[in-house]
Amino acid sequence: MYRTQQIRLTDSIPDNVRDVLVLLCENASSLANCAIFEIRQKHFEACERNEFFDKDGFFRSEFKMSKVKSASYPVVWEALKDNPHYKTLGGQQAQQIIKSVIEAFTSYNKLLPLFFKGDLNGKPKMPNYRKKRGLSIVSIPAQALKFDIETGCCRIPISRELSSDVNGDIWIPGGSSFKPYQIVELRILPRNRELYAEYVYEDGNDGATCLLALDHTQALGIDPGVDNWLSVVSTLGESFIIDGRKLKSINQRYNRAVAKIKEGKDQKYWDDQLAKLTEERNRTMRDAVNKTARFVVNHCLEHRIGNVIFGWGQGVKSEVNLGSRTNQNLYTPQRPQRIRDKGFILCRDSIT
Repeated sequence: MYRTQQIRLTDSIPDNVRDVLVLLCENASSLANCAIFEIRQKHFEACERNEFFDKDGFFRSEFKMSKVKSASYPVVWEALKDNPHYKTLGGQQAQQIIKSVIEAFTSYNKLLPLFFKGDLNGKPKMPNYRKKRGLSIVSIPAQALKFDIETGCCRIPISRELSSDVNGDIWIPGGSSFKPYQIVELRILPRNRELYAEYVYEDGNDGATCLLALDHTQALGIDPGVDNWLSVVSTLGESFIIDGRKLKSINQRYNRAVAKIKEGKDQKYWDDQLAKLTEERNRTMRDAVNKTARFVVNHCLEHRIGNVIFGWGQGVKSEVNLGSRTNQNLYTPQRPQRIRDKGFILCRDSIT
């Protein structure tokens, strides 16, 4: 079983280390765009076109929806192995970027048959280019990392092309609760102008470790909402409500602050202050989801409840019409699927 530990790097690394990490993320984004370009261009060169007249009588021509056969790792790697972004990242990191692009096109290919059969509500979209001069995740395999046990830091490998411009080694804070040999990979994650390190490690817990004898004839029912974030009742006759008004208030303050900053500016305007506000709001919501899911699972373990039933109405959020004010309140970051997914993970792990 794999787990992930995330560490915020922004305030815990010197400026020179931050500059190197940002450079790596920039090159990762550029290399991903290069890989997408190679695949899309070769696909469209061989793709047939549909020609037709639209409802207004204008002649139209568009590419037929078909599987992307040019999404082959050996072909893309051969085309990009001499790319400057590839050389700046280094072989292993660059290969991970190319593989992630290939996986995106592979997923697109798998969705096409489902779409043609009518099993998908929406039309699948071919992977498109990333934002110009944007940042992307950099994945570093465990074999390229080095840990200093005394300082608790992790050394990140630097490519030969980049080493001449970097003075010394690049060290970042290491994680806790795991040993170096458990590490699978390290991800450098850019988000809202912040940098995070995600250590993916092997936990060794491959099955249920709960020592309690759960009663699978008992169940806990959960009804998600807005003000009453979760209304919970069990077959044992116990019930409780998780209050969502505090989180809704936090989100409303965030929306007002964003509206004030963006007043009179372009809709796409973004700056450091907006990024900071967004990241703080998202961290608060994520923390609330984690603690709420843990509280619900602990309640089940304490009362030996073996089943959790989460109320779910497909399309209820996108199709509901309860007035403009109520509809706006429904669009909150504390979306119930986050608790559902987090709770599923905790139930699956059966953590005591």
